[in-house]
Amino acid sequence: MKKIFDEQAFDFSVSRRSLLRAGAGLAGGALLPGGFIMPGFAAESPPIGTWPAGSVGNSVFIGIAVPRTGAYAVQGEDELKGWQLAVEHINEGHELIKKLSPKTKKGVLGKEVKIGVADSGAKPNIAVQAQQRFITEDKAVLMTGSTSSAVAVALNKLAQREKVLYVAGISGSNDTTGKDCVRYGFRQNFFGQTAAAAIGPVLVKTFGKSKKAAYMTPDYTYGHTVTKSMEDYLKTAGWTTVTNQVSPLGAPDFSSYLLNIANSGADVLINVNWGRDAVLSIQQAQKFGIFDKMKLAVPYQIPFLAPEVGGGLLAGVYAATDYWWTLEDRFPLAKMFNEAFVKKFGHHPEWGAENAYTSFAHWARMVETAGTFYPPAVIKAYEKGETIPSLVGDVRYRPEDHQCVRPVIIVKGKAPKDMKNKEDFWEVVEVVPGEGLMQKLDAFGCNLGEYT
Repeated sequence: MKKIFDEQAFDFSVSRRSLLRAGAGLAGGALLPGGFIMPGFAAESPPIGTWPAGSVGNSVFIGIAVPRTGAYAVQGEDELKGWQLAVEHINEGHELIKKLSPKTKKGVLGKEVKIGVADSGAKPNIAVQAQQRFITEDKAVLMTGSTSSAVAVALNKLAQREKVLYVAGISGSNDTTGKDCVRYGFRQNFFGQTAAAAIGPVLVKTFGKSKKAAYMTPDYTYGHTVTKSMEDYLKTAGWTTVTNQVSPLGAPDFSSYLLNIANSGADVLINVNWGRDAVLSIQQAQKFGIFDKMKLAVPYQIPFLAPEVGGGLLAGVYAATDYWWTLEDRFPLAKMFNEAFVKKFGHHPEWGAENAYTSFAHWARMVETAGTFYPPAVIKAYEKGETIPSLVGDVRYRPEDHQCVRPVIIVKGKAPKDMKNKEDFWEVVEVVPGEGLMQKLDAFGCNLGEYT
C-alpha cells in the first residue's frame, strides 16, 4: 500500500511553509522540525486538492453553499440546521455520532470541524464561486450544499476538477449519480428513480390502472428526470401523460400552466415542482378548482410543504420522502436525532436536515476508516460498499456510482382534524427498502472518473 501523509502524527507547531521548505531539501524519511519523520510522501503521494494543507492544523474546514434566499430558501435553512447539528455532535463526540461513526471521539481524526456558509440562491454559478473561495482561501477538505440538482451537478464537476470531496445536499435528479456522477461526489438521499419506484405502486393501487396524468415539471435536471422516472413506471400500469407543463424555477405565477391542466382531462396531477414553486402551484391549483376534478400526488416531497401550503390541502395526498420524524417509533437513531434537533432548534427536523446530518456523519466515518483526509483513501473507504447505520436503518454506498442504497418513505397527508400535534402533518404509510428501487448500474450512464 502506498504511504500517505499522517496528519495526526504531525507536530502542529510546524507551519505549512516550514514543511514545504524543509521537504524541498530532505530525502524521504528525513527528520523534520519537531521530531516528525516524513514518509516517502513527495514521491509516493504528492499533494492533491487541498491535501495535506487543509488538514495539517488542529482543525479542518467544510464549505457549505446552500440557498438562503430565493425559491428554495426554506428548504436550504432546514439543511443548514442539519449540518450545524452534525458538526456540533462531531466536535463534542455525541453519542449519536458514535452510533453512526464508532471511531469518532471528538472531531474527525481528533481535529475540530469548522464550517463556512454561503448563500447560493439555488444558482449553480454562485455556488461554484463560493466553493472555489472556500477551497482557495480556507483549504476546504469537504464541500456540501445544493437543494437544486443543477447546483449538485455543478459542484460534482468542481469536486472532480479540484480533487476535493463533495457530499450532496438535497438532490433529486437521476443525473447526480448518473451521467453527471464523479469519483469525488457522493449522495445519501433518495432521487427520481427510487421515488418513482416507491410511490408508483401506491398510486396504481390507490387510483387504479390506465389513468391519465398531468405533470408540473420545473425546467432543469431535477424536474425532467423525476418526471421521466414517474412516466416510465406508470406506463407499465397503462397510465398516459395528457400534459406536461414545464415552468422555470422561481416562477411567480402558474395560471397559464394550470389552465392547461384544468382542461386536460387528467385524473391525477403529479406535481414535481419544488420549494416555493410547489407551494404556489398547489395553492393556485386549488383556486382554479383543479382538485375538484383530479387528485394530487407529490413524488418528491418538499420539506415544510404541508405547513407552507396550509388549509389542509395535502390531506390524503401521497408523497415519497427521505425521512419523516415519526419514524422515531421504528428507528432508535431517528429518535436520538429528533430529540437533539428539537432541543437545539425548537421544532422537529424535516428530511433536508436528516440528509445533511447523515451525510456529514457518514463522511466522518469514512475519514476515520481511512485514517487520513487523503481524498483517494477516503473515497475508497466509501467504495468498500460496507453496510453501515443511518437514521433509517442500515444502508450502503454503491462503489460504482456513489449512490447510497437506502429506503424511501411513503407518506400520506393528514387532515387537520387527525393531527395529534401542530407538526403531525404526515402519516408514514410504508418504508420501502432501497435495494429493490435502484436502477441497474449502467442505466444512467455513470462514469466516475479518476482518483488523481
